[in-house]
Amino acid sequence: MVAILAFGGRSLVGQEGPPPSPGGTSTPNSRHDHASAGESAERTRTFLGLGPAPDRQAAARGNKLFGPACGFCHGANARGASGPNLVRSALVLRDERGELIAPVIHNGRADKGMPAFASFSNAQLHDLAEFLHLQVELVANRGTYKVQSAIRGDAKAGEAYFNGPGRCNTCHSVTGDLAHIGSKFEAPDLQQVFLYPASRRFGFGASTVAGSERATVILASGESVSGTLNYLDDFNVTLLDAAGKAHSFTLGNGLSVQLEDRLGAHRQLLDQYTDDVMHNLTAYLGTLK
Repeated sequence: MVAILAFGGRSLVGQEGPPPSPGGTSTPNSRHDHASAGESAERTRTFLGLGPAPDRQAAARGNKLFGPACGFCHGANARGASGPNLVRSALVLRDERGELIAPVIHNGRADKGMPAFASFSNAQLHDLAEFLHLQVELVANRGTYKVQSAIRGDAKAGEAYFNGPGRCNTCHSVTGDLAHIGSKFEAPDLQQVFLYPASRRFGFGASTVAGSERATVILASGESVSGTLNYLDDFNVTLLDAAGKAHSFTLGNGLSVQLEDRLGAHRQLLDQYTDDVMHNLTAYLGTLK
């Protein structure tokens, strides 16, 4: 179950995100990964109406303060322990830059058993506020979620499958349609492309059968129109002829559609792929830069 709470400038989608990584360790692809994640996070933040993006460096400093001072009551990630879950706190969600959080930490809440932390400086209070903002971000903003790399297979084994049992090379060429494909997609997307290639062409509302690229519409009169399938659902079909002109038809009244299923081999392979084959193929395709 997903619960959505909205308070002022911040919103919360009640779904756990990954824990923060204050250490800031990096991998060879971390700069690109962070850039992509940042763009996705910003789009999601705008859509959800979240507040300003948390300052991650300040949050990392705040993390070091929060654990010893607050974690025993609110939990190490502010998700709650003997004290309340601060990620769901209305005050935290309304706060923008520490203007609400800082006074509460500094003065405490004696009526609720929270001691005062008057020794914290303004800079430290700011860092604690940013740490809490980051926890909200990690829970609310799916754009911050990082899909673990799908490239954990053996590229050599993937190449052997591509040119052998998989018979991929009978339809595809690593110097033709697949040239540089490893540079065009991130690993998770690359795997998705060869597992479900039809999903790249047809969007929401289209039937799954619309993965076939060629189709012929046969009218009740016997006349036929062939072309590239642009859209197909239970009621309508649209073709693009060789000149790129669209032809739309309403199904029924004697009209029929014949599909040339060029992705049939891919669908058959879905029943044959093992986890190792999928990851090996992804690793091999990822080398095609």
